[in-house]
Amino acid sequence: MSLVHTCYRILEIDRSVAFYRALGFEEKGRMPIRDEATNVFMGLPEDGDEPRLELTCNNGRTEPYELGTGYGHIAVSTPDLDDTLQRLSAQGIEPERAPYTVREGGSRLCFVRDPDGYRIELIERS
Repeated sequence: MSLVHTCYRILEIDRSVAFYRALGFEEKGRMPIRDEATNVFMGLPEDGDEPRLELTCNNGRTEPYELGTGYGHIAVSTPDLDDTLQRLSAQGIEPERAPYTVREGGSRLCFVRDPDGYRIELIERS
């Protein structure tokens, strides 16, 4: 068994694609689902043609989705968290709070939210 991808629902394709591109993802493709929705597949450069993230936009939906209490976050790593946050800030993306470590000697991390409110953990790893 292996994990193929994570999927969640979005309201605006262009807004979400721009956010994930700012995090280093690339759009790998789009697939319409009849007249109901469009799936947008996003992946990181090292993923090759395999997308890690599937964003589903239901046509005509304007009300935000309830994220519920079960969703936590997805995590992506970066070699330089300060540089990443500076790039994101230039695009209007700010962290929930300043970078921190969970334990002494642990990796620095922080969280940002995508346009639909999903939390993304940014972890500094060299």
